[in-house]
Amino acid sequence: MLRRVLSTLCLASFSLSGLPVLAEPLPLLGFSPTSAAQERTLEGQYDAQLDRSHLRDWMQRLSAKPHHIGSPGDKENAEYIAAQFRSWGYETEIERFDVLFPTPKTRVLQLNGSRKYRARLAEPPLKEDSTSAVPGQLPIYNAYSIDGDVTAPLVYVNYGIPKDYEVLAAHGIDVKGKIVIARYGGSWRGIKPKVAYEHGAIGCIIYSDPKDDGFGQGEIYPKGPWRNPYGAQRGSVADMPVHAGDPLTPGIGSVPGAKRLDMKDATTLTKIPVLPISYADALPLLQALEGPIAPPEWRGALPLTYRLGASAASVHLKLAFNWQQTPVYDVIAKLPGKERPDEWVIRGNHHDAWVFGASDPLSGAVALMEEARAVSTLTKTGWKPKRTIVYALWSGEEPGLLGSTEWVETHAQLLQQKAALYINSDSNTRGFLDIGGSHSLEKFANQAATDVTDPETGLNVLARTRAREIVKGSSEERREARERPDLRIDALGSGSDFTPFLQHLGIASLNLGFGGEGVGGSYHSTYDSFDNYVRFLDPKFEYGITLAQTAGRLTLRAANADVLPFEFTDFADTLQKYVDEVTKLAKTLREETAEKNRQISEKLLVAVADPTQTFVTPQTETPVPAFDFAPLEQALARLKTSAKRYDATKATALSPQQQLALDGLLSQIERKMTQEAGLPRRPWFKHQIYAPGFYTGYGVKTLPAVREAIEQRQWTEVQTQIPIVASTLDQVSTQIDKATALLGIP
Repeated sequence: MLRRVLSTLCLASFSLSGLPVLAEPLPLLGFSPTSAAQERTLEGQYDAQLDRSHLRDWMQRLSAKPHHIGSPGDKENAEYIAAQFRSWGYETEIERFDVLFPTPKTRVLQLNGSRKYRARLAEPPLKEDSTSAVPGQLPIYNAYSIDGDVTAPLVYVNYGIPKDYEVLAAHGIDVKGKIVIARYGGSWRGIKPKVAYEHGAIGCIIYSDPKDDGFGQGEIYPKGPWRNPYGAQRGSVADMPVHAGDPLTPGIGSVPGAKRLDMKDATTLTKIPVLPISYADALPLLQALEGPIAPPEWRGALPLTYRLGASAASVHLKLAFNWQQTPVYDVIAKLPGKERPDEWVIRGNHHDAWVFGASDPLSGAVALMEEARAVSTLTKTGWKPKRTIVYALWSGEEPGLLGSTEWVETHAQLLQQKAALYINSDSNTRGFLDIGGSHSLEKFANQAATDVTDPETGLNVLARTRAREIVKGSSEERREARERPDLRIDALGSGSDFTPFLQHLGIASLNLGFGGEGVGGSYHSTYDSFDNYVRFLDPKFEYGITLAQTAGRLTLRAANADVLPFEFTDFADTLQKYVDEVTKLAKTLREETAEKNRQISEKLLVAVADPTQTFVTPQTETPVPAFDFAPLEQALARLKTSAKRYDATKATALSPQQQLALDGLLSQIERKMTQEAGLPRRPWFKHQIYAPGFYTGYGVKTLPAVREAIEQRQWTEVQTQIPIVASTLDQVSTQIDKATALLGIP
């Protein structure tokens, strides 16, 4: 039934958009017709080499031991992966970086009072999970929490994001001097202690509520895939919206001789101690809360009345860590290009995990390995890519994008010269294609996805994702899915190894993976295991092969194209959305503030007219200025014109020398979207179009310097940043115009 419904929806979506249902393959972006035919033949040969049994065997081997950074398993896995690449003919090396990585030596969480409870803080072995008893596992903890020993009443803060504290304030609850307990979700975990500290809390506990990924969703592990009572989510709580990578070497590679900050000067460490716990350990703590009943949307699935607090009994939280330099091992494998060896197409996935990591990250890593193996078999026929392909298996992603960031920072000058684009993947399960990245690569990504078949429905993977948008998207997403030829890809915030490439150096990037059906609650737990993965997530490794087919096409096409496959009208169309959004945001905030101040003024008039009335009138807020967005609108208009002129050309009808020169211009266009000074208060993030939100973490903020200044009511900063972003767009237009001029169009 599912297959039939999706097929009908997809056919309808193509019909509604005016596209024929049975269309001939579209011309490939960056290829001449002759080159495109050769490329499709090559991709058919590539597909024929893919073997899912390799994915299964590699995952079982690589997930057999804990392989967090600093563990013997991490080094062993890196050496094994490197040996495979060498056997396939790649120029392979392991690059080591030594980074700050804390591991726990003391973890105490105790509820005091008459209902005393000491948290278990452990995940029990299960007979159904063959690796769950393997020694060497990292305990349940949050990396980059500071040491601390605090005792205080407890307050429940829902997801612990800024708006939740507004709800608490409305109920008269202050967290100053308290320990807060937040549930996972709503934002990246590192935001929760950051916001708690800003409101005066002295400790933070994060738990997984069963409503979100436990029995509220379905059968729990091992009977089903969802989180069981003692499963807990490890993870980093470093303030990565400030910078990624080693907390002690921001902006430079963590190599021998690097100047390291003192711990006291590291800006990404938390300011209060933080500990994750299971919902079994959370239950007694939440039962101890008193005070107002939590709003309906704050209530989870535990058998209790959710209250805000504070608790009458105090909670004792004591944490201490081993703060030490720890090695990370990046596997870097190169297949030199025969015509343009100094243009690099980089394809990456990390290999480290919090424990066994079958899903996160090995489901993506083994797909990349099979992709690389299949590509290597093509070389035995005499084929070589035009451009150099670099495969990278990163370590240290989980604590803070350590391996990728240190590699990028170490080789920044080289990458600025040679990197054409970066293609990332991470976890992968059954379901729908999710793809995000630079919108200059949107058409390129759409074309590749159109040429890969979904194993469950028989449709192409783009059509299946389009169908999901029509069924489940917002009204705007449904309209675009029906009418827009290209499916809009997501903007990228953070959360995986594309971050240093895109947002620090300005290297055009894509991030992709499949999911939505292989679901569960094993994330960052002991139970993210091979046994779990082959039972519930992608038992036949069909979507591992589908990822290899999709990412493989992107890699091969980027490496083989006559000219780099960038397109800019989609980018300009998306920029229009972003400019409209920040303009509307300012207008809405101005109207809301004016209305709020009007109501306050009315209350003041009532108070003056009737002195017997006793009530506290809140202070008025500073009015929101009418910002001048004209520079942005003008820069956008120019960008649209430049994009249209370039995209109307036939860039493949050039000599090899002209193609090489054009590549040099095109690869720098994303760089022009950066500013060396970076974003306000976080200079490591230099991209002016995409950045992780200061209070969202993974979630993206587009036009971040302007958008976040509006959200944080920094009115002077808004007006300062508008011309900076407009100037950035002008830089992009100028670079596109140079590319167009090279084609002989004035």
